[in-house]
Amino acid sequence: MRNTSEWPDDDIETLISQYGDMLFRLCLIMLKNESDAEDAVQETYIKYFQKAPSFGSKEHQKAWLIRVATNKCRDMLRFRARHPQIDDEDISKFISDSSDSGILEALTMVPEKFRLVLTLYYIEEYRIEDIANIIGRSSSAVKMRLQKGRKLLEEIYRKEYL
Repeated sequence: MRNTSEWPDDDIETLISQYGDMLFRLCLIMLKNESDAEDAVQETYIKYFQKAPSFGSKEHQKAWLIRVATNKCRDMLRFRARHPQIDDEDISKFISDSSDSGILEALTMVPEKFRLVLTLYYIEEYRIEDIANIIGRSSSAVKMRLQKGRKLLEEIYRKEYL
């Protein structure tokens, strides 16, 4: 385990400034709750500094952080499975363009396995192969989830917002 005192403050700050917003958006979309998303991101960074993984590239580091954050979100979702909640105000605070708000709110209603690939593909702009590596599925499984996810998103959006 790496002692965090070995890390200069600017390395921690750099890591957080590089990936913090992206991880927070991902966790917010998955968890539908601002404070839970903050907790998930914080626990992701804690795990990063406890495990002290070594990476071959920045993309591998980013993929590892996404994987840990999504696993943490899944753990939190399992924990509160009998008590679903959504606060539209939490999501709307982070939407810069109000014309996107219906889409993002509809995205939160899509089942988690589709929501994750849709978010990584459309919002974070990952390639299908990269998403497959991050979630531990085949490229064809990711394509299928994108296809089904788009269809579900369209149905939800049309039903709720049009």
